[in-house]
Amino acid sequence: MGAATAFFLRQRGRSVILLERFLVGQQASGVNFGNVRRQGRFLGQLPLANRSRRIWGKIAELTGSDVEFLPVGHVRFAWHKEQVGVIEEYARHARQLGLDLEIIGRNSLRERFPFAGGLAVAGSYSPNDGHANPRLATPAFARAATRDGATVVENCEVLSLEKVGDDFQAETPQGLFSAPCALISNGAWGGRLAAAFGEAVPITPGGPQMGVTEPAPYFIRPVVGVSTSIPDEVIYLRQIPRGNVIFGGVRRGPVSLEVGRSKFDPANLAPQFLQLVRLVPALRHLRIIRTWSGVEGYMSDDLPIMGASGKVSGLYYAFGFCGAGFQLGPGVGDVMAELIDTGSTTTPISDFTIARFVQAREQ
Repeated sequence: MGAATAFFLRQRGRSVILLERFLVGQQASGVNFGNVRRQGRFLGQLPLANRSRRIWGKIAELTGSDVEFLPVGHVRFAWHKEQVGVIEEYARHARQLGLDLEIIGRNSLRERFPFAGGLAVAGSYSPNDGHANPRLATPAFARAATRDGATVVENCEVLSLEKVGDDFQAETPQGLFSAPCALISNGAWGGRLAAAFGEAVPITPGGPQMGVTEPAPYFIRPVVGVSTSIPDEVIYLRQIPRGNVIFGGVRRGPVSLEVGRSKFDPANLAPQFLQLVRLVPALRHLRIIRTWSGVEGYMSDDLPIMGASGKVSGLYYAFGFCGAGFQLGPGVGDVMAELIDTGSTTTPISDFTIARFVQAREQ
């Protein structure tokens, strides 16, 4: 979010300083699954997701880098009959918001997606979604922002942020940085800085549980997920052209914000693998060669914080994307740059205002 905002602010001619706690893309932005999906989101988020998808389509041109974005489609399988009505209703509403989804019945699923195990009762297919490499995307925006004149300072933790007169001052181990506007976009740590400005929010850190298999012949083209109300059935996977299958889901691991790391819990691997072979039986023959985790921030209502501060002029937020921010990143950057530069945005983001928590406490 921060790197994309820096890039789009430079496109608008604004001077920018991007302060990175570690390296660009080292935290959640670089260790996530890499899903560029729109379906399954909160419906009010679709205008933002659609704006972001348009940027993904020209990301190589904008940044000058190949981030391995592949619009190969995204399919969600439903295991239970009662879920069919859920995906059908979602598709009806999504169509009104610019996202066309195809509902596929049981008999057509195996024909369309021969890798599937045949247990799903229906599926929802979004043909223009896909995946990208999270290790490449954020650094690409940061390099492009630097190319265009932004200042990017890595290994520069913000120890404190306060407004002094008309400017914000960020204290860091590398000195004091000042600017008339400030964007807090530091993921799971965002709640701490927001609280310092009197805008505490209910954010909880969590660690996604990720893994990757040895390479196999390329046979799973779309990104694959599940539509379910049962948390232990939540699984997702994608195969990259060189053959490895990347996967995640089922449970989250513990996180230490002080250490800034999250570990993969080996106890999660068995339930993950059960769900993986439920989706794609052929995966039972592959070795898992690496597992990892990261640090993500989850809001109590599963919606991010995005927009202007309700208390301090010139202060903005973009954090707490609840493990679903990778696809949104370019769009968030574009919207936040528009908001900071003009005072408004053409994409609705009122559902994500930090003021919703202040209002809830006052009621």
